[in-house]
Amino acid sequence: MPQPDVQLFDNCQQQQPLLQQAAEAITAATNWQDKYRLLMQAGKLLPQLPPQWQQQTARVSGCESAVWLYHLQQQQRHLYLADSDARIVRGLIALLLAAVNNATSAELAAFSAEAYFARLGLAGQLSPSRSNGLYAIANTMKNLSK
Repeated sequence: MPQPDVQLFDNCQQQQPLLQQAAEAITAATNWQDKYRLLMQAGKLLPQLPPQWQQQTARVSGCESAVWLYHLQQQQRHLYLADSDARIVRGLIALLLAAVNNATSAELAAFSAEAYFARLGLAGQLSPSRSNGLYAIANTMKNLSK
């Protein structure tokens, strides 16, 4: 599968501190309305994937929304580039990237998306289909790191 330029991965990586701050803010929010607003804002932090990279071969299966995912391994670290056509899914991807971007294979193997989103206070707020899609993205990331 063709890969986007390393510069796109670097652009996403530069957002990592902001993505982590967004995850912390969502954890601290005390009600769903605030979490939802912050989730939508987190999605805006993701660099948009140029249309030429929104390829069928990069789509994550198991998601109702279109989700494109690319992986790059550099110096035993795993970098991801992801985007979606759905705003809330973009927010969920942003939170996922906050947790797993630049992780090692061992860290990714130990990562539990279910536990992470429970810590964020979002696990009970997501519909079953959205949760399934989210976990499909996380599992695809883990599989790409092997």
